[in-house]
Amino acid sequence: MLLREFFYLQKSDRKVFIVLLIVLVVGVALIFNIGGRNDSTAVVAGDSTQMRDSHFPTERYGGYKHQYYRVEGHRAELFPFDPNTADSTQLLRLGLQPWQVRSIYKYRAKGGIYRQPSDFARLYGLTRKQYMEMEPYIHISDDYRPASDMFGKREVGAKYERDTVQYPHKIQSFERISLNTADTSVLKKVPGIGSYFARQIVNYRNRLGGFYSLHQLSEIEDFPEESLKYLSIPDGDIQKLNLNKLTLNQLKRHPYINFYMARDIVDYRRLKGPLHSLNDLHLLKDFPPEIIKRLEPYVEF
Repeated sequence: MLLREFFYLQKSDRKVFIVLLIVLVVGVALIFNIGGRNDSTAVVAGDSTQMRDSHFPTERYGGYKHQYYRVEGHRAELFPFDPNTADSTQLLRLGLQPWQVRSIYKYRAKGGIYRQPSDFARLYGLTRKQYMEMEPYIHISDDYRPASDMFGKREVGAKYERDTVQYPHKIQSFERISLNTADTSVLKKVPGIGSYFARQIVNYRNRLGGFYSLHQLSEIEDFPEESLKYLSIPDGDIQKLNLNKLTLNQLKRHPYINFYMARDIVDYRRLKGPLHSLNDLHLLKDFPPEIIKRLEPYVEF
């Protein structure tokens, strides 16, 4: 219909035509409007789905894929970073709040160092979900790792090498050690005997001239009796004292001879001549029977 023909229509027909035209225009407008909204909603939903999908790649960075996620309704980016060197722009891109970025800068300014990824988890306000998203992307430079890592660590299960000088292996219950010939390193192999008692045994043995009985070890203060069963005394290991030749000072060095006993021996030799046995001294008060019996293994004439 031409426009000039419109004006030749009756008034009622023109009203009907105008109403139909309006309905047609409105209908077309509604169709385009609804379709546009659906497309927009689909785009937004698709973008949101991509953000929620932590495996959605958008670009590559040094062999790693950039990924995105939402933090408090905002889009955040994931990429490899070192919390010791990352600048404010990078930290904000990660989804951190400005006040969290300032905290990181203050921590670093005071000499703080992130030595391992878990150290970054202590950042105030960082949620568990955020850290779990960031953790694979935290890469600490070797310059910030402990210097002790340079020297390696003992392998788990590695064989332990015992210091056999300071901590020697102990002998078995059926083994025996010669008390009068063993040095301190051998004596320390006896259960219950350490460095202290080994030295005490050797020192006392040198003063005595050798042990003739295991029970003499009880004369060493606090000596462990349970160690006696691991020791033995072969015959002929005693050094004898010649009572007719030694001086007073030499005699009194023996643990079983005191000054007064040494003086009595020297006086006897001076007044009566050489001794033939300890019985020659039994009348003296400093030589009771128990003393004479204890000295017998150590003397000769």
